[in-house]
Amino acid sequence: MPALSPDLRKALLQLPQKEKDQLLARLVAQDAVLTEQLAFRLLEGPEALETRRAVLRTQVDDPVRGFHQMPNDLLVILRQLQARLAYHAKITDDAFGEAELSWRLLANVFRHQAASTARLHGPTQPLLQHLAKRTQEALRQTTRLHEDFHLELAETANAVLAALWQSGAAPLARELGLPRAFGG
Repeated sequence: MPALSPDLRKALLQLPQKEKDQLLARLVAQDAVLTEQLAFRLLEGPEALETRRAVLRTQVDDPVRGFHQMPNDLLVILRQLQARLAYHAKITDDAFGEAELSWRLLANVFRHQAASTARLHGPTQPLLQHLAKRTQEALRQTTRLHEDFHLELAETANAVLAALWQSGAAPLARELGLPRAFGG
């Protein structure tokens, strides 16, 4: 995005307030993400953060419990859910919520889809690669958080890491250099 020239910036700032307001409203309306970010900040406020997290928790808990004919079906669902979590973080700046919900999603997969994660072979390889990489990303997200949050996430992170190393994804976890336990 190119910067405004000093002359244009000065001219814009000298416009009447009503014109500036109209321009601002038109510009914001062109960017859907910015519109939603502003709606969250200005209309919903931080009180709505827990409500948004609760909705995502429900979405993270439900789909992975069902029976999936193919591991690729589960992989598609995981990718969609992870995209929702990333979008939530982009809108709300909720880094802790994204990390917490990512760990929860991974834990649910290992808990409810043991048959799909048990062994590494052709049909399960893309799913297990995804799980190993998402675990690596969840570790990265968690280490970026304040240390106090590490304690809150340590139990779930350790459960996921243990399940990952006991699953068919263990060779993939070894390749990525993933730890067997989260230091917290």
